[in-house]
Amino acid sequence: MNMKQMMKDLPGMINQALRFIACYSLWLLLSFASSSAQAAMRPIPDAQLINQDGKNLSFYRDLVQGKTAVVNFIFTSCTMICPTQTATLRQVQRDLGTRVGRDVVFISVSIDPNTDQPARLKAFAQQFEVGPGWQFLTGNKTVIDKLLRSLNAGVGDKSNHSGLVLVINEKKNAWQQLASLPDAKLILNTVEQVAGPDPALQTANGRYFPNVPLQTQDGKTVHFFDDVMKDKVVLINFIFTSCPGICSPMTANLAKVQPLLDSRVQMVSITVDPETDTPKVLKEFASKFQVRPGWLFLTGSAENIATVAQKLGGSGVDKDAHSAVLLAGNMQTGDWKKLHATARPEDIAVAVGKLLPAR
Repeated sequence: MNMKQMMKDLPGMINQALRFIACYSLWLLLSFASSSAQAAMRPIPDAQLINQDGKNLSFYRDLVQGKTAVVNFIFTSCTMICPTQTATLRQVQRDLGTRVGRDVVFISVSIDPNTDQPARLKAFAQQFEVGPGWQFLTGNKTVIDKLLRSLNAGVGDKSNHSGLVLVINEKKNAWQQLASLPDAKLILNTVEQVAGPDPALQTANGRYFPNVPLQTQDGKTVHFFDDVMKDKVVLINFIFTSCPGICSPMTANLAKVQPLLDSRVQMVSITVDPETDTPKVLKEFASKFQVRPGWLFLTGSAENIATVAQKLGGSGVDKDAHSAVLLAGNMQTGDWKKLHATARPEDIAVAVGKLLPAR
């Protein structure tokens, strides 16, 4: 083709390329959107199955009812998707810790039940050192096929199965479909979102953190655990308004952090000099730094303040020796970090942001 002909055809070639790019971009968008989708809740059958230990189990009554179930579909002779996905789920199981088997259960259903007898499933599971709370299931092929159809997992050629992962919580009417071999982070975030706070952790938090009454800078009475801490992501520090050292620079730095934080973060400054720092004094102190809503300055009786400070490691007998470390914690997951109070505001905000659950 000569240069003259190429120039003549150039507009058509460009239009064709643009159409291709637009179609490809739309395909990418749809593919991404389908990787995690909330589907309509489906009836969950009580299929009679057998686990890797040869124990008879009812799919709904014994495994799914009252729990968050993470369900995937495997066959033991698979050499690609199944080992990869099982390794990914094993990482998620580790990250979830002891709540697996209590309010979260992992379920791997064989799509080749004639081959995958309990002994084969157990050997497959042992390759990945799976922990308690994970059932590998087989059974009568007719029963398995019916279960797969009920879960919208299909019963076609086993070698073409998709790597679908379901996260189901019937009580919350949650049915999340994670397609195309979702990674560990996506699965973990979805499970934590669907399952909600760990009941055992919440009970432990309620025992550890005192629920004593304190007063905010606005004179409102709050209970420390129920109103300030429970189910929240918190950023906590200790101050006193007459402090000649770190308190003012620390508060000024946190005032720069606050607009960088997600609105779900509860900021909390607790005085270690409650006799001097009345709500009015705290409010005047806070106003110097133009603090925004979402930041509590707390005082109270000397006894209650001492109880809180002791639990959080914030102060001893000498108020001048109070901690200048920030405590950042997610009360739903039990994750805590210690941060430098005078670190760059951007660095503090990023560190706290990593504690937030997925929206």
